[in-house]
Amino acid sequence: MAAINMNLTGIARKLVVDHHLDEPTAIEAVQNAKKEDIPLTTYLVKNKIVESSLLAIISSREFGLPVFDLSAMDTEHAAMTLVQEKLITKHNAVPLFKRGNRLFVAISNPTNTQALDEFKFNTGLTTEAILVQEDQLSAFIEKAVRAIDDIGGMDDMLDDDLANLDIGGEDEEQAAPTQADTEDAPVVKYVNKILLDGINKGASDIHFEPYERRYRVRYRIDGILSEVASPPISIAAKLTARVKVMSRMDIAERRVPQDGRIKLRLSKKRSIDFRVNTCPTLFGEKVVLRILDVASAQLGIDALGYEPEQKALYMKALASPYGMILVTGPTGSGKTVSLYTGLNILNVPETNISTVEDPVEINLEGINQVNVHDKVGLTFAEALRAFLRQDPDVIMVGEIRDLETAGIAIKAAQTGHLVLSTLHTNDAPQTLTRLMNMGVPAFNIATSINLIIAQRLGRRLCTQCKTLEEIPEQSLLKEGFTREDLKQELKIYKAVGCDQCNNGYKGRIGIYQVMKISEEMSRLIMSGANAIDLADQAAKENIPDLRQSALKKVKAGMISLEEANRVTKD
Repeated sequence: MAAINMNLTGIARKLVVDHHLDEPTAIEAVQNAKKEDIPLTTYLVKNKIVESSLLAIISSREFGLPVFDLSAMDTEHAAMTLVQEKLITKHNAVPLFKRGNRLFVAISNPTNTQALDEFKFNTGLTTEAILVQEDQLSAFIEKAVRAIDDIGGMDDMLDDDLANLDIGGEDEEQAAPTQADTEDAPVVKYVNKILLDGINKGASDIHFEPYERRYRVRYRIDGILSEVASPPISIAAKLTARVKVMSRMDIAERRVPQDGRIKLRLSKKRSIDFRVNTCPTLFGEKVVLRILDVASAQLGIDALGYEPEQKALYMKALASPYGMILVTGPTGSGKTVSLYTGLNILNVPETNISTVEDPVEINLEGINQVNVHDKVGLTFAEALRAFLRQDPDVIMVGEIRDLETAGIAIKAAQTGHLVLSTLHTNDAPQTLTRLMNMGVPAFNIATSINLIIAQRLGRRLCTQCKTLEEIPEQSLLKEGFTREDLKQELKIYKAVGCDQCNNGYKGRIGIYQVMKISEEMSRLIMSGANAIDLADQAAKENIPDLRQSALKKVKAGMISLEEANRVTKD
């Protein structure tokens, strides 16, 4: 064997000796790591020259150190505060825990004695190395440093966007400023940053969640929750208090749920509303903020994902002078946006529109909006009675929850008013049987309801990174595709993920079942038919159900088959 260059030492030399690297590659890696001022192990793994697990095995054998699984340890339990953040990132090493006067430091390169020496100098403790895989160490450092930045670096977070935020609550003129508004500037900046980041990332909800030993903040983006921050549990009460102050809640009351509202004015032309709810849990109050962007209700019907024939049915129903349009689906399926898109179409000076909601989610000029207030007797039914005395053309009821509300809404639809509302059912046919089960007479249902829209929201595939997926024909047939579909050039795409999207998805698109109440369907309702009978009739009338609509989006390359299965399970 030829002599190895004497400039190669430590891990680099061992990799060459064991024939995992050739000498020129090892020399180049050492030189480039020095140029980038990063540890050699970091350079090798980052550039996919050597597997992280192989480096750990070689280091373990060479230096007689066991390999510690760093993925099993939570960043909150590490002794991160014992050394400065810049030392951690400089040496790619983490102080894990302290025992007496010994500090145990996670490193991926045992020859990195400089890290151990500097940690020893800064802490006055004896340092001992713990060998870990490079990829686990990098991920651990990134997460830990982010947590430090979230709180420790909050004083530096007030950029121009944050400085220009104008925050208001639901009853600004009645709520006097409290000491909590001004006493903890870092927490104020931190909460502002969380809200602003949520808006910029397109989140629909923000969750502040306290647990026994940790605290986490999660965003719901495109319908999926993901953790974005893990501030220290010691500031949990301050974070909750700050959000409650912003939304004009009672800070002293921690035993019962509360509702509030925040308005963030991002500029003179754009503001974002947050609907806020607190709920007492075992370890503190969980706070959830629903982001209500008026712009989402003004996208226009073409942006929602209706098929041409579905859009035509909805537009025809909106043009009707009377009758009822019902939108149904689970929470978070986009019912509010569908309703407000319709209201926007109807919102002209010649039309008197009134809505009653619990609570009002999107503020729109030109529409008279009422918040339900059960404590003072302002229920859905009472608001509807008031509307009918105010010469309405269009009425929107946030949700039909009981027989009294359903009865008044249906009578309004029968007496020359267009009524829009929502129900929580799985599909369009079940909506009709749900009303029957509530006690609404079959005759009233058959003569008042014009259209039912059942909907879901599916994550839209990223156009930059989606790729074709090979699926056997038999599997496609089982999923619901037809032989005719397979005869065509059927292209099915899957999510990949890139820097332009969230795990292969970007944005969401509606999946709809739009069911017009035909004469035959009215007769079935009058005869007391069940949901199965009504679904069979809908199929006879060639009304695609949610599954068929989802598969149509799959064929068009808009969503993946996996996503279709997630939102429309049979």
